Amino acid sequence: MHIVLVHGMGGSDFDWSAVTPLLESAGFGVSVADNPSQSLDDDIAAVRALIDAADDDVLLVGHSYGGAVITNAGRHDRVRGVVYIAAFAPDEGETVNGIVTRYEPAEVARFMTRGPDGEWIGVESDEARQALSWDVPEDVMQARSTRRRASADAIFTQPTGVPAWASKPAWYMIATLDKHLRPEAQRDMAARADATIEEVATSHSVPLAAPGAVSSFVSRAAVALAPV
Repeated sequence: MHIVLVHGMGGSDFDWSAVTPLLESAGFGVSVADNPSQSLDDDIAAVRALIDAADDDVLLVGHSYGGAVITNAGRHDRVRGVVYIAAFAPDEGETVNGIVTRYEPAEVARFMTRGPDGEWIGVESDEARQALSWDVPEDVMQARSTRRRASADAIFTQPTGVPAWASKPAWYMIATLDKHLRPEAQRDMAARADATIEEVATSHSVPLAAPGAVSSFVSRAAVALAPV
């Protein structure tokens, strides 16, 4: 099973830097997306290209906004399952923004600002870091900050097609202390997708805060999908 990891809004392949070596040491081939996050459709196409390039069946793993990407890219014939890590799992016709607005605003929402072209930019401050990633080491967050990018509004407003989770096995890791994507929203999406659920007491930055737990969860999903 080949594993494709997809980061969230404003992120990069660095977000998976602690998980990737653990999966590779467990014997899995791994590809890591580094999507520009300027359009949901473009990010879907980029992930589909990684699926096409893989040398085996594929398990898609998405964090945060990356969940919307894998929900759509997961319709690819070679994808066997989808894993959500504190991620959006939209239904057909839904948008990320539509999901967010169904719930009370998350604490981190006050640390988001808009650029001149409507792009979303995370505020860089100690207070913002504590809200988003209080359990990630400071040096890791400093390294991550050098790779952050602004994300266009289109990633939140382009609707999802038929979701991969409607026809393929799904797993969902809920971050119970998440101040970015409300845990109740995560639970609702996981239940709707009939996902296998595991909870972890971390911030929203699960892949950097608990890489061992993420790697173990993804590995178990991959093993479950392996042919008998």
